[in-house]
Amino acid sequence: MSSARIETVVVDGLALANQIRDELAHAIARHRAAGRGAPTLGVVLVGDDPASASYIKGKRRACESIGMDSVERRLPASAGERAVLAVVEELNRDPAVDGILVQLPLPKDVRPNTVAEAIDPAKDVDGLHPLNAGRLLLGEPGLRPCTPLGILEVLTRHDVALEGAHAVVIGRSSIVGKPVALLLQQVHATVTMCHSRTRNLAELCRLADVLVAAVGVPRLVKREWVKPGAAVIDVGVCEVDGALIGDVDTEGMLGHASLVTPHRRGVGPMTITMLLRNTLAAYEARRPA
Repeated sequence: MSSARIETVVVDGLALANQIRDELAHAIARHRAAGRGAPTLGVVLVGDDPASASYIKGKRRACESIGMDSVERRLPASAGERAVLAVVEELNRDPAVDGILVQLPLPKDVRPNTVAEAIDPAKDVDGLHPLNAGRLLLGEPGLRPCTPLGILEVLTRHDVALEGAHAVVIGRSSIVGKPVALLLQQVHATVTMCHSRTRNLAELCRLADVLVAAVGVPRLVKREWVKPGAAVIDVGVCEVDGALIGDVDTEGMLGHASLVTPHRRGVGPMTITMLLRNTLAAYEARRPA
C-alpha cells in the first residue's frame, strides 16, 4: 500500500523577502521620523564583471525600496589589493556608513580573506570577519552571514519545528555550510554536516527532518534521498547547458517533502534581504536611540 501524498509547500522566497522588506521599511521610517536619519550601506565593486555590476544595481534598488541609503566605490580591475584596502578603510572611518559590502569575486591578486579581515566588524554586514565568525561559534551576538540567516528565516516563518529536529547540511563552506550548521545548533537542532567525501550520503540524508543542500551539484538530492515530510532547502546552483540548476530535484519533492525551496525565487531573494536587515542591525547598534 502506497503512503499518503504529502502536501508540499513550495516556498516563494520573493514574497517572503518582500514581506520582511516591508517590516524593515517601517523600522527605517520610524528612525527617520525620530530625526536619526537612515542606515547607509557602502558597497565596493572592483572590476567590470557584468554579473557583479548587476548584483550591485539590484542591491541599490533594494536599499532604495526600503528607504535605506547606499554609497558605491568602484575601482578598475587593475586596482591592487592596497587600493581596495584603502577604500575599505575610508568606509570604516566614515561615520555615515553603517554597513560595508565588498562584492565578490575579486581580481586574482586581491585576497578575499584579507579584505574581509580589513572591514570593521561592526560594519561587516556579510558576517565574514573572523571576529563575527568567532562570535557565531561561541553563540555570542554579532552579524551573521546572509544566506544562512535567510535559511533560518524561511524555516521559522514556515513554522518548521527545529528544536530537537535532526538537520543534515550538505556542504561545509564558510559562507553557507558551516554557519548554517551553527545557527541550527543554536535553535537546538541536532546537526550532521556532510560533504563530497561523506560515506553513505544518501542514507544520512534520509534521516533528516531538515535537509540543507549547498554544494553546487545539479539535482544531487533526489526524492529517494529524502524522508517523507522533511523540509528541504536548496542553496546550491550551477549552470548546465545555459540553464541554472539547483542541488535539489524540486519536482521530485512534490507530494513527498513538507517544504522545499526552488532554486529560483527560493533562498536567493532572502540573501539580499538579510543583507539589508544586517545593515539596519549595524545601524541600530552604532546609533542607539
